[in-house]
Amino acid sequence: MENTAIKNKYTAIPITELEQSAFCQTEKPKTETLDVEFGSGVRWQSLPIQYMKLPPKEIETQIHKKRAILGQEVLILGHHYQRDEIIQFADITGDSFKLAQHAATNTEAKTVIFCGVHFMAETAAALAQPDQKVILPNMTAGCSMSDMAKPEDVLECWNNLNEILDMSSITPLTYMNSAASIKSLCGENNGYVCTSSNAAKVMEKAFEQTDKILFLPDQHLGRNTAKTLGIPLEKMIVWNPYKDLGGNSLEKIKESKVILWKGHCSVHTRFNTDQISEARAKYPDINILVHPECTMEVVDSADYVGSTEYIRTTVGNASKGSVWGIGTEISMVNRLSKANPDKTVFCLDPIVCPCSTMYRIHPAYLLWVIDNLLEGKVVNTIDLDPSIAKNSKIALDRMLAIK
Repeated sequence: MENTAIKNKYTAIPITELEQSAFCQTEKPKTETLDVEFGSGVRWQSLPIQYMKLPPKEIETQIHKKRAILGQEVLILGHHYQRDEIIQFADITGDSFKLAQHAATNTEAKTVIFCGVHFMAETAAALAQPDQKVILPNMTAGCSMSDMAKPEDVLECWNNLNEILDMSSITPLTYMNSAASIKSLCGENNGYVCTSSNAAKVMEKAFEQTDKILFLPDQHLGRNTAKTLGIPLEKMIVWNPYKDLGGNSLEKIKESKVILWKGHCSVHTRFNTDQISEARAKYPDINILVHPECTMEVVDSADYVGSTEYIRTTVGNASKGSVWGIGTEISMVNRLSKANPDKTVFCLDPIVCPCSTMYRIHPAYLLWVIDNLLEGKVVNTIDLDPSIAKNSKIALDRMLAIK
C-alpha cells in the first residue's frame, strides 16, 4: 500500500518555543505596566492605549471594584502557572484537570474568563453550556507543546498508521495540552484526552480496548506514564512529524506498544539531573518533587512525581521543617514557598523562567475584558467549529468518566 508520508519536510520550531526564554531572569518577575512588558520581544495582543500605561496597583483596584459588579454571572478560572497578580482574582484555581471539571459542571455563570492558555480555553468552550461564553483575555497566550502537534501533521500520522496497522488495534490519546482539533480526532476514533493528574488511569483504560496507543503531544509524559504501567522502553517509539513514517521502520511501528509524538514542554525540559544532584548535596534530607512532563532521567531521579495539583497538595501536607526542591513552573513554586513559610521550598532551576505564554495574561487584559463585559460586549470569545466541539467533548467526557 502506498505510503502517504510527506518526505523532506523542513523542521519547524513553533514561535512559542522560540519565545519561551523571553521572561527568564535571576530574580522573581515583577509585573510592570503593559507598555514595559511589551518590550520583552514576544507577541502580544494589542489593547487600547489607555490600558498600556496603567500602573499595576491601579489596575488591581479597578478590577476589584468592577469584578464585584459582575457578580456570579462571571466565573474566573486561573491555572496554577498564572502570575500572582492574576491568581488573586480567580474564583477557582487548579491544574488543567480540575479546571476542566469545573468548566463541565458550572451552569450558573454566563461568561467564563479563562486565565490560562489557548488550549485550556478551548477545552472549557467544548465543555461549557450552549449559552455560556468562554473568554481568553490574551489571544497570544498559546502553548509551545500544543504548537508542536500541528493538526495537519497529526492527521498525516494517523493516516500513515491507518495504512500500516489494523486501526482497531490502536487508540489515540492526547494530553490536554493540545488543540481542540487533536482532541476531536481522538473523539472520532474511540480515543481519549488525559491530564497529568489522570494520565496513568486513562492510558490503562486505552490499553483495555487496544494493544497500541498513539500518545500526543508530549513524549515525556507519555514515556513516563507508560513506564509506570510496565511498558518496556523498547516497545516505545517516537514519531517525528518531519521524517518519513515518523523516522521509524515498518517493523518498529508494528512491534511498538506506545507511539510517542515528538513534543515537549519548554518549561519542564529545563530541569536536569545535575540540578537534582546539587540540591541533594546542599540539603541531604531534601524531597525532590517534579512534574511528569520532565524528562525520564529527571523523573527517575526524583522522590515524588505528579501534576501541579499533586505538587501543591503534597507540599501543603508535608511536615514542618521539610525541604522541597520542585521541578515545575516558577510562578507556582514561588506561590508554594509563600504559602508554606514553615518549610523550605525552592525551584530546582536557578534561572527564573516563567511560562512565557501563561505570563502573557497581564492584569491589564483582565481589566479590559471586564470593562467590555460591563458595557455589554464580549471580547476574545473562543468559538469552536461545531463538529470539532462535539468530538472534542466526546473525548473529554470519556476522560471525565474514568474514576
